[in-house]
Amino acid sequence: MKLLAATVLAATALVATPALANKDLAAKSGCLACHQPDKKVVGPSYQDIAKKYAGDKTAEAKLFDRVKKGTAATGGNKWPGPPIPMPPNAQVKDADIKTLVKWVLAGAK
Repeated sequence: MKLLAATVLAATALVATPALANKDLAAKSGCLACHQPDKKVVGPSYQDIAKKYAGDKTAEAKLFDRVKKGTAATGGNKWPGPPIPMPPNAQVKDADIKTLVKWVLAGAK
C-alpha cells in the first residue's frame, strides 16, 4: 500500500512540475509582463491563443515565429483592438520558445 501511494505521489509530481516550470519559464522570459494564462493584459491570454489556434496543424511553427521575430515581422496584430506589436524575443533560447509555445497551445495549464 505504501509503495502504491509513493508511486501515485511521484507520478503526480512529474505531471504537475512541467506546468509550473513552464509558467516559471514564461516569467523568466518576460512573457508574463504582457500575457497571463487566463486573462488579457496587454496581449491576449494564453487560453485565448490556444483556442484561436486549436486544430491548426501549423500552429507551433507560426507561434514560434511570432514569439521569436515579433508580430510586426510576422503579419502584424491578429487580435481585435488597437494594434500593440509584440517585440521580437531573439534573446530567448529556441528550445525555451518551443517549450513555451507547446505549453500555451495546451492551454497554459
